[in-house]
Amino acid sequence: MKIHLIKTLLFATALLTRLAAAAQEKPLRFLFELTAQNNLSVPVRLNGTDSLHLMFHFAADAVTLTAETTRKITSVRFETTDSVSSWGGTGNASRFSSNNQLQIGDHTWGHLPIWEDQYSGKGTDGKFGPHLFDKKAVLIDFDKKQIAIDDRFPTEGYKKFKLIHKYGMLFVEASLRIGGKTYLNQYLLHTGYSGDLLLDDAFVIKNHLNELLKVTDTKALKDAFGNIVKVQKAVAPQLIIGQFRFNHVPVGFFEGKLGTQQMSFMGGDLLKRFNLIIDAERQFIYLKPNTLQHTDFFKG
Repeated sequence: MKIHLIKTLLFATALLTRLAAAAQEKPLRFLFELTAQNNLSVPVRLNGTDSLHLMFHFAADAVTLTAETTRKITSVRFETTDSVSSWGGTGNASRFSSNNQLQIGDHTWGHLPIWEDQYSGKGTDGKFGPHLFDKKAVLIDFDKKQIAIDDRFPTEGYKKFKLIHKYGMLFVEASLRIGGKTYLNQYLLHTGYSGDLLLDDAFVIKNHLNELLKVTDTKALKDAFGNIVKVQKAVAPQLIIGQFRFNHVPVGFFEGKLGTQQMSFMGGDLLKRFNLIIDAERQFIYLKPNTLQHTDFFKG
């Protein structure tokens, strides 16, 4: 009788273990809001007590909270202050907390470090990036307003593009067509930038784009630490990403000396026009035009 009971308990334990493992392998799916600034705002729960909205940021390699948010909540204990760099400047002071719990959808991460920034996308309390989903594929469906995480996703109907790794971030190649000439460049996938294209200084200077593109406006931008940079706004006749063509594309480039802006951005207003998949190995991105493709400058 005891042997039978032991066998039954062992079987039940093994079954529960398998069920728990299967639950962990279940695809993670969670909804997002596409804000007016073209940011992806995701509801999260922090340390079991604070309900927040974090921006899903392709170029983020850590979970961050804004200083305004950290003043409102009590569940995060900061242990030290360090100096970090941002695209608008260096020597920014940022507080650090080493041990936190973050819940997104049905999944919870423990012992998670958090940094403090000054700013995030409007209406969000901070940001997180694909680093949370290491060795997993990421699907962003703008039609369903849903992000899914799994080992892989079907790619039928998508176009495949090589991802370029630089500075620990992901870039794609695309070309501007201006005055009958084609200008190839690499663009950082940047869902934190609300616009379409932001051009790096070297690319602008090398190709004299500040002379070829007519400036229509000047705008001040702030990075995550409040550094202010002035952006010249213009319109490029055409952007080419593989077989996709975008006409009359808004672009920006920085005022100031060469070297201030060291990389070009492909921002949220452009990326939102595709449902997209990034593979688990971060080697390829798959793009498929969605219901947001029909704009003044899209022509596929």
